[in-house]
Amino acid sequence: MDNDQITTRSQIKHDLDPQEMLRVIFDYAAKIANERVLENVLMLMADMGREMIVSDRCTVWLLDKSKNELWSKVAHGLDEIRIPSTAGLVGYAVTHDKAVFIDDAYTNEQYKTYLLNGALHTDQQTGYRTKALMVIPFRDSQGEIMGAYQAINKLTECQQFSDKDMEYLTLASSYAGKSLESALLTNEIEATQKEIIFRMGEIGESRSKETGNHVKRVAEYSYILARGFGMSKEESELLKIASPMHDIGKVAIPDSVLNKPGKLTEEEFKLMQNHTVIGYNLLKNSNRHILKTAAVVAYEHHEKWNGRGYPRGIKGEDIHIYGRITAIADVFDALGSERIYKKAWDLDRILQLFTEERGEHFDPQVVDVFFEQLPAILHAREQYADSALEDSADVK
Repeated sequence: MDNDQITTRSQIKHDLDPQEMLRVIFDYAAKIANERVLENVLMLMADMGREMIVSDRCTVWLLDKSKNELWSKVAHGLDEIRIPSTAGLVGYAVTHDKAVFIDDAYTNEQYKTYLLNGALHTDQQTGYRTKALMVIPFRDSQGEIMGAYQAINKLTECQQFSDKDMEYLTLASSYAGKSLESALLTNEIEATQKEIIFRMGEIGESRSKETGNHVKRVAEYSYILARGFGMSKEESELLKIASPMHDIGKVAIPDSVLNKPGKLTEEEFKLMQNHTVIGYNLLKNSNRHILKTAAVVAYEHHEKWNGRGYPRGIKGEDIHIYGRITAIADVFDALGSERIYKKAWDLDRILQLFTEERGEHFDPQVVDVFFEQLPAILHAREQYADSALEDSADVK
């Protein structure tokens, strides 16, 4: 694609006047301040930089020091990309702590070596035509370089970046460093929360002599079912994170009941049923969205569509959809797994039970989704089989 095609496609634009610039800055500052997902922050930053200096593309790169790579989860026209930290013009700018802008990537001699393994190499792969380029490093609160802004192809009539563009993108870069540092910290906190929740779920299962892979499988099944049911990716992911806590209340059930090989007495069964209420009470007062979701799952995953479940005997859509989904995920895995009081059921027997219990134990719509998604569920079961966990332990 040549430069004429670029300007024709996007139409020739004008540089922003001060009022337009303020509007862009204020609009994006508000959006970025309310965003916690790193991918979304990166895209908002890229969009802000592109609008501020009227460029065709803008990429926000982050420096991964542990891998000596520069990466961007999202870039205009591209998916996640990773390059060596010294590659391309962005690698030069980060390595030398120097802002750079050039008028034409194909005629520039000063940075030719970097351009050949950067923009020009990418152009060969994509068919894009890079002309003007500008790269500005940005820092974290400790003054350490954490990444860089890269803008490509000016869309005004002159098709070249100016000192004023450099000034504006430097302003955006300063803001980017602080905002991305906050988003990365939030990511780290959320990852830690997820890890704690998962480990707590494993603790609950290990007391009843279950493997850690049980909670992994239930989490995967819950996600697959939620997506098949029509939930958004974000809500499905939330349920996936929370579902490992479904049996956390088992931590308070005596071993003599929890691991009894024979049939439970009526009194023992009532005691066992209590794990739903215990789990709910452990989690319900949290202000964290994940733990609130886990509280619902713990409380309602043993309720039945026909109202004969426990602990409250609620029925139909009075049972939260999180509980209805986790119920199927948990029962499918429990029946297919060997436990101290039973042998594993074969698949045909489990599927027959689900057919019979459609509209009785289980929400009929979720059962239909289960059968639609069965190939994906069986793949997850194989991927997280107990034997896979044993093989992993042997390697260690």
